[in-house]
Amino acid sequence: MSTTMSKRKPAITMTHSDHESLSRLAEARAIRDPESAEELLAELDRARLVDDRRIAPGVVRMGSTLRFTTDAGEDRVVTLVFPAEADIAKGRISILTPIGAALIGLSAAQSIDWTARNGRTHRLTVVSVDPVAPVYPAQPQAELRPA
Repeated sequence: MSTTMSKRKPAITMTHSDHESLSRLAEARAIRDPESAEELLAELDRARLVDDRRIAPGVVRMGSTLRFTTDAGEDRVVTLVFPAEADIAKGRISILTPIGAALIGLSAAQSIDWTARNGRTHRLTVVSVDPVAPVYPAQPQAELRPA
């Protein structure tokens, strides 16, 4: 994707198991946090699904550690996690944050615009993804209970 700001989102790939877990999470959070649930559902809707054993090693999935840069000059290394495991101080970003939802399914060199909770649009570019993407354990049932 070009480095200019664009409303068109890049193609993303997701495993069937991540898609299923994240769909349940978004549905469970829809009443308590409709904005975050809707952002995640929008990403899930546009994902190309592949068998868990056929996902390319450089695709961001749940549990992946990746490095990205932003249009503001930030260079960060983060791990994408479920909300109960999020800890910004440890670089663990929740999938239910705007940036977390933007990251899922991207590969190295892909860029995406995302809107922060303050309404500002930012661009991030994935620099690298840990090539040994973990097989993320099933989502804790506590995450699936409605508020």
